[in-house]
Parts: sequence; C-alpha cells; structure tokens
Amino acid sequence: MRVLMLSTDRKILEEGSDARRRMLEYASVFGQLDILLVVKRFKVAMPAGRQESLKLKVNEKLTIHTISFLRAFIWTPEIKPDVITAQDPFEIGFIGWRIAKKLGVKLNLQIHTDFLSPYFTKNSFLNWIRVKIAKFLLPKADSIRVVSERIETSLLTTHCSLPPIHVLPIYVDTDKLKNAPINADLHKKYPQFEKIILMASRLTKEKNISLAIESMKEVSKQNPKVGLIIVGSGPEFENLKMLTAHCSLLTTVLFEPWTNDLASYYKTADIFLNTSWYEGYGMTLVEAAACGTPIISTDVGVAREVSAVVVGWDTKTVASGILQLLHNPAVPKLPSMISTTEYLEQYRALLSQ
Repeated sequence: MRVLMLSTDRKILEEGSDARRRMLEYASVFGQLDILLVVKRFKVAMPAGRQESLKLKVNEKLTIHTISFLRAFIWTPEIKPDVITAQDPFEIGFIGWRIAKKLGVKLNLQIHTDFLSPYFTKNSFLNWIRVKIAKFLLPKADSIRVVSERIETSLLTTHCSLPPIHVLPIYVDTDKLKNAPINADLHKKYPQFEKIILMASRLTKEKNISLAIESMKEVSKQNPKVGLIIVGSGPEFENLKMLTAHCSLLTTVLFEPWTNDLASYYKTADIFLNTSWYEGYGMTLVEAAACGTPIISTDVGVAREVSAVVVGWDTKTVASGILQLLHNPAVPKLPSMISTTEYLEQYRALLSQ
C-alpha cells in the first residue's frame, strides 16, 4: 500500500527526532509512505530564490516533500497513492481533498482536536472558519480517524452523513516512561518550594495557561511554599510573563524551555496541571499518569480516563483542586494502551479500508 500523508510537523525533517522515527515506522508497515510537509515559510535557502518545494528521500520506503502552503494547493504528486491521509480536517484536509479528487483516490481525515467544543471558536474567527471547512470536508472523506471517544461522540451529534469513524488514540510508550530514570529532580532544582506543580505545554491561547497563573494567587495565599513550573515555549510567552509579574508571582511561577526529559519532571513533581480550553486527546495527561503523578485538569481530552481531579475553567475551582490534591494525593489511572505493533497494524488496517 502506498500512502500520501499531509502534515505540518517540521520535526519530521529532523533526523533522530520522535516524529521522524514514527514516520519510519509507518513507512515500514504501510509499504510506501510519501509525506507532503506543508510549511508557511522555508527555513532553508532555495536555488535562484525559488522557495517552493524540496524533496528528501529518507530511504526506499519514505520520501518527504516539503512545500509552501500556497504552493500545496496546486501541487500534483509524481506518484499515485492508494490513499491520502491528512492530519487535520481544516486547511490541510482541504488540500488533501483537492489532491484526492484530482487523482481519484481515497481520502482519510484525521481529527486530533475537539473542534466542536464551544471553546474552540471562542475568540478565534479563524477557528470558526475551520469548523465550517471541517463540516464541508468530513462527509466527503472515505474514512475518519479520531484520537479519542470524546471526539467521536461530538462528531455523532452533528447529524451529518459521515463515513466510518475509527477511534485510534495517539500512541504513548508508557513502559518507556515508567522505566525512565530520574535525571533531574525538580525539588533539588527548586529547593525553595515544598510542593511543586508542573505544566508542560505549548504556550498558546488554547492552553489557557493564564488560568493556572491566576489560580496560583489563591494557592500562594494559603501555602506560599508551593511553586508552579511551566515547561514549554510559544507565542504567549511574553504575555504570560507579564501576567505573572502583574499577579506578583515572579518567585512562585517559573518558566523553563522545553525538555526531552519530561519523565524526570513528571516523577519529581507533586501535581501535574492542565487548564486547556479544549484537547482532542491530551498526551501529557497520559504521560503524567504513566509516571504516577497526581493530575488536575479541566474537562478535556482523556482527563476523566486518567482519573484526574476535574475542575472548571475558573480560578476558584482550580485553586481548590490544587489545595485538595496537595493534602490528599490521588493516584492517576492509566488508560488501557496497545503495543506499538498493534497500533501500527490498526493504523494500516484503517487506511486500507
């Protein structure tokens, strides 16, 4: 089977990255995998100033075509795949639909975010447009892959005529996390804190990290020895730093860049906190659960499946949940996971239909 996958994940280009490793695994199972990597702008120079497309043949089974966003709309592949899979039902899904229609091949659309959540369109006109695109595209697909039962349930409420929906969660190597050594201890790194709350996230509006910071004002009043460590980067960094200063929490809320050793952080934190407006799955929730870290989360993704203390989108309930969990830690529950081999086989079978 030859698969054409549309993606926006630049890490696929990085040799040795987890994203590249996944693509190699997919290629070995599918038989042949071509990836159309759609980027807003190139970070490498092109001959004669032509920044339109690049082709990287990783091995006999995996080829990556990097292309600019606008160019992707008129791109015609040199090969004819058996199926096209797009990693969202929005702009990338629309490009996938145009190519599938042009070639007369099957189209699979993947949904990784709960786009029907009322919070998805809150304060975002672009997301409102994306919902319209998704509702146009989904009935035209041959199959749909969602990463959680939550998304499947929300899709079934649309009453649209939809193709078969397959629930295939994001694969997390929980055994690797469980067995990972502790290389960095947050309590040793930040001895000024008796208790440490951890967040690991992209610093974007939908992650709603401002709620966590504002909630720490109340937590600090009752326990000034509690610290919040936020690991990640993103466009909201400066705004969040300003909010931290405004709340007089510069010594309580600390920021760290992303690390590839999150397992150590999960295992040495007292609480893992998630305050997202919406999540399709919530991989960090599963990772924290695999490391045995008590979890507090808004009602998104798999929060209930990992037995998180579920809180509302307000400072009062978040602060109350933190204080409750600090005094009475609850052991998270790890959702049932399939092996890598089973995951890859299910993915192949899904695209073969």
